[in-house]
Formats: sequence, structure tokens, C-alpha cells
Amino acid sequence: MRPSVGLTKPCTVPPAMNMTRECCTLTQPIKLNKKFIQNQPLEKWEGLLDPVRHETTTASRPVKLGRKWMEYQGIRNWEGLLDPLDDNLRGEILRYGHFVDAAYKSFDFDPSSPTYATCRFPKSTLFERSGKPDTGYRLTKHLRATSGIQIPSWADKAPGWVFTQSSWIGYVAVSQNKAEIARLGRRDVVIAFRGTATCLEWLENLRATLTQLPNTDCKRNGSDECGPMVESGFLSLYTSGATMGSSLQEMVRQEIKRLLQTYSDEPLSLTITGHSLGAALATLAAYDIKTTFNRAPLVTVISFGGPRVGNRSFRRRLEKQGTKVLRIVNSDDVITKVPGFVIDGENNVPNKGDFNMASLPSWIQKRVEDTQWVYAEVGRELRLSSKDSPYLNSINVAACHDLKTYLHLVNGFLKTPTQNSPPKSKSRPCRSRRTVDVEVIDGPSLYISFKLTTVKLEESRYTDVLVSKYSWIKFVLPSLLTPEGKKGGDPQIQ
Repeated sequence: MRPSVGLTKPCTVPPAMNMTRECCTLTQPIKLNKKFIQNQPLEKWEGLLDPVRHETTTASRPVKLGRKWMEYQGIRNWEGLLDPLDDNLRGEILRYGHFVDAAYKSFDFDPSSPTYATCRFPKSTLFERSGKPDTGYRLTKHLRATSGIQIPSWADKAPGWVFTQSSWIGYVAVSQNKAEIARLGRRDVVIAFRGTATCLEWLENLRATLTQLPNTDCKRNGSDECGPMVESGFLSLYTSGATMGSSLQEMVRQEIKRLLQTYSDEPLSLTITGHSLGAALATLAAYDIKTTFNRAPLVTVISFGGPRVGNRSFRRRLEKQGTKVLRIVNSDDVITKVPGFVIDGENNVPNKGDFNMASLPSWIQKRVEDTQWVYAEVGRELRLSSKDSPYLNSINVAACHDLKTYLHLVNGFLKTPTQNSPPKSKSRPCRSRRTVDVEVIDGPSLYISFKLTTVKLEESRYTDVLVSKYSWIKFVLPSLLTPEGKKGGDPQIQ
């Protein structure tokens, strides 16, 4: 889903113009050559209909992590790196977010397509064709998830896409570029998962009660505390297998076993990343890998907009096995506040509205946990807010949950809990919330009228103007304004 959000992109004037850097929207009707506009290649404006354009690369070039790579992978639980957000960690979060974005772009969302719910690209060209040609990674395995929901007998009468039981969910990739390996300080294995896409995946999301993990029990070692439990639907998607195929769990185990054997003589890290449903599957995969492989390397989860996954016992197991989890959470995203409810106060600072169960008698605590609706947050949290971005004029559920919104906020609009200082990112936002008022008059030529506003700005290159329901045109600022702020020559489309 591509929600519509009021958005204005900033622009700057090149220093050679000797002009004040400004963010602007234009003032007088401007005549454009319609034929020229129509002849522009699609790549000039595709992707700009998103609420936040996906240009969330860091302002500076990637930094060599060297011997500090384990700190950025969470070996010390990111102490001193989150508040304020360390620029190198910011770059790593965005980099792993791009792997998830590649999974989204590679998935066939078209129900009318014969290849619906599969990967559109082969392993050899997936990164290039999804717009990520310079990752320095090689894709080694496609991953599929299967729903464990029993399909009803009347399903034959419904369109085939409604009950698609098994679908492409992500991939495994390993760093192979020598320069990238040297920069990272180790060889890195990435597992990336997309979010919910098919009907049965949505139904699995609704199976929100907790269920016992396999090979665990509630009274292990004489304790009255229930063992690790996770959301029923997430566990179903991770462990269910197709009639003629393996489960997601089996595919992950087989590939990780192969890679651990292949690179046993090198420094190695496993980074599992995902958005929404993919964030939940990433957490389950990390737990499973550390449980299955006794000599597994450092396993880190970078999750975006993930729902709650398990109970307190599940969290304790993750911590005991050394799995590191960094949850990137938008405080305006309702998906991060479901399923169930949290009655906690242990380890993490509880969110507003959470109840501290430590104040209750033990028998009440036990009764509450037996409801199978009591979850616990895992890992460390990096909290964002859509309200911090001047480009997001309206708040809605879809926009707040969108992966691009998360990457946009991490890149330059990060809200830190204890200080109000501007983010450390070298790219500064426009200090004004503006929407572009556009009037389109169709005819032999195209006319656009809109208002003029100027606001001081630090860095950026262009201003974007919405010229139709489906397209954006990018104008170069120097062609629109003179140093005095008056209308200049005809706009140029770049």
C-alpha cells in the first residue's frame, strides 16, 4: 500500500550562484512544454509517490568499522551509541534497511500475475534489479514461508491468490567484496525478510495468543514460570512446511549450516533484519540459530516496525544465549504496540501505559501470564517519531508503519529521549511544515500555479512539485528564482 502524505522536498542553490540557501515552493503560474514532460524517462520521477522518497543514504561515505564492528553489532548492547545516535551506527541501520527494501522490491505483489507471491528476480541479479547494485554482497538462497492455516473446502471457488499458502519471504546473502569485508572488519551474513503481503499471512498475524516453543515446558528445572512462548501465527509461518517443500526454519538452518562450514576460518557475523512481520520472523530465526548451532557467531537482529513476539521467558532465553536485538520503533506506529499487552518493568524502561508487574503478588502475576496475552519487549529500543519530520504533515497508520518512513526518520529526524539537540546527521531538515498547493490545467501546454514560501535550509539539492496524480517533476531551483527571490527563467526538468 502506498499511502498519500503531504510532503515538500527541500532544495538548495549551488554556492556558485552566491545565493542564500532556501527551501521553496513557487509563486506564479509557470508554463511547461507538455510534450517535453511526457517524453521524460520514467526513472526521472518513479518512486516519488511514496510519502517519503527513498533517498535515505547517509550524508557521508561509509566508515571503516575495523575492530569496533562488534560494538556496532551490539556486543555491549549498543551502550553509548543510541542517545544520541552514533553516525556510524546510523549508517549501518540504514544499510540493513536497504536489504529489507530490496526484499520488498523483489516480491511480486500482483495477484493477477502467474508469478504472484514469488521473487521476480534470480539470485544473480536481485540486488542490481532492485536498485541496490553496490551492496558488496552475493545472494546465496531464496527463502519461502508457508502458512499453517488449514484451507477450507470451499477455497476452490475463490481466486487462487486468496489462499496462496507458500510465498517468497526473503533471502540470505553473504559479503563477498574484499573492500566491503575490510570495511566491516569481518565477513557478514545477512538474512532479510519482507513484511506481510498475502491473505494467509494477514490471517496468521491475527493468531495473537502465545504458544509454547517446541522442546520447552512450563515447569522446567522445577520452576513455576512458563517456558518461552511466542505468537502463534509467527511461529506457524516459521515452522510450517509445504507439501512438497521445506519450512522456513529448515531452509534457514540448512543455509546457515553451509555458510558456517564454508567460512569457519574467518571472523563472521550473522545479521538478521526485517520489517513488520519480517521483524518478528527475524527474531524467531535468531533464537533458532543460536539454539541449533552451539558455535554460532555473534547473531544480531535489526528490526523495523516489528510487533511483539514473545513472553518474558522468551526474552530471557534470547539474552542468555547472547542474541542481540535492536528494535527501531516509531512511537506513532500502532503495529509496534501489538499483539497482546505488556505488564513489565524488567531490564528495559517500560513504555508509557505499561504496568509494572513487580508490584503485584506472585500468584496474581502467574494468573495474568496464564492468559497467553502477556508479551514482553525484547532487546534494545531505538525510538523514532513521525512528528519529528517536517515532511510528514499528516499522521496515518499506513504511513507511520511504512519502511521508507522508518529509514527517512533514522536518516535525519531521530528523536533522542534525553535531549532536544538537532540530530547528528549532516543533512539538516527544512524547518517548516509545508505542502505544495498545485493546480494543473490540461491543454496544449501544461500550467502549474502554486504559492511562494522561503525558509532557511542547510543541505539538499532539489524541490519536487506534484504535477499529476501519478507523477512528480523535479525542478532545479536556480532556474526558478533569482538572488532577490523573484521569478527567474523557465524551469528545467532534471
